Amino acid sequence: MATSRSSSGRPGPGGRRAPGSQGGQKPRTGQGGTSFQGGKGAPGRGPAKGGAAQGGPAKGGTAKGGAAKGSAKGGSSTGTGQDRGPRPFASSEKSARRMPATPYRPPHRKRRPKNPPVDRLDQHDPDGVRLQKLMAQAGVASRRVCEEMIEAGRVQVNGETITELGIRVDPDTVEIHVDGVRVQLDENLVYYAFNKPEGVLSTMEDPEGRPCVADYLNQQKNERVFHVGRLDVETEGLLLLTNDGELTNRLTHPSYEVPKTYLVQVRGPMEKGIGTAMKAGIELEDGIASVDSFRLVDSTPGHLLVEVVLHSGRNRIVRRLFDAVGHPVEKLVRTEVGPIRIGDQRQGTIRRLSRTEVGHLLASVGM
Repeated sequence: MATSRSSSGRPGPGGRRAPGSQGGQKPRTGQGGTSFQGGKGAPGRGPAKGGAAQGGPAKGGTAKGGAAKGSAKGGSSTGTGQDRGPRPFASSEKSARRMPATPYRPPHRKRRPKNPPVDRLDQHDPDGVRLQKLMAQAGVASRRVCEEMIEAGRVQVNGETITELGIRVDPDTVEIHVDGVRVQLDENLVYYAFNKPEGVLSTMEDPEGRPCVADYLNQQKNERVFHVGRLDVETEGLLLLTNDGELTNRLTHPSYEVPKTYLVQVRGPMEKGIGTAMKAGIELEDGIASVDSFRLVDSTPGHLLVEVVLHSGRNRIVRRLFDAVGHPVEKLVRTEVGPIRIGDQRQGTIRRLSRTEVGHLLASVGM
């Protein structure tokens, strides 16, 4: 039953007071739900809009923006967003879950393409040794680097350039060149550089017991070697020793013209034009002889140091040339034979040539 209301706001006959009927006070309602503005509202205004204050129960029974608003969005009465209930599209959270971390796997190394068949190559020997393995055993480089050399076309087998891996060759008969330098495959062949002192004979033995090359060899190696060419007893410097007969023949044969470098000490001063005359040729008792190059290295009061290069292998040729121009040799040292240099090797010592030096030495005579 509806309750009547007096103008003073007191309860009517039913004994109930209408909500929000106290003048001058703001009832505590939701946002925008006050029934009087500053206590100046007219009495009886609330019931005219459905028996409730403005923004109060007349709009869903709650304050504006309060429980009614929250109920429409999921039944929450706070409207603060702290308890919103289940989210829409909740099933999408499954795909948002973080997957377990997978271990890092580096990229695969680029696969090498299959090698073409090598049976078609003339140099292939099915019963031989793989070319890269033979090169590695000869000390050229590691097997992997030798494979790269082959693929780059830097290796020749019996004069034919090989670019395919897998070829096999006979180590007893094959000739291998890398960048034009021959690879020595015979392990029984040895090559030494001897820095001969003055007063030592260029022989392996002397019946008179004078010092000779054999006195400086290591007898424990039991290697039979011989000297390549000769140096007279007064001359110092580089003398090659080997058991490679073919190399010895080529190094000593004049047709191969292997250059030899000497340092010559003579008395000075020296007249101008002597170097030009020696390069043009000097008449000796056994014919005309000349030098390939003539260079003044150093000079001290009364002495000159000259470097000459020549390919002639005649006996005492350097001494005879300087005697012919009026400057007898005081001291003579051979420093180079082809690509081999004496460097800083101590006098009276013997060292084994490196594989690179051997390769260049063989190449210098076309081997």
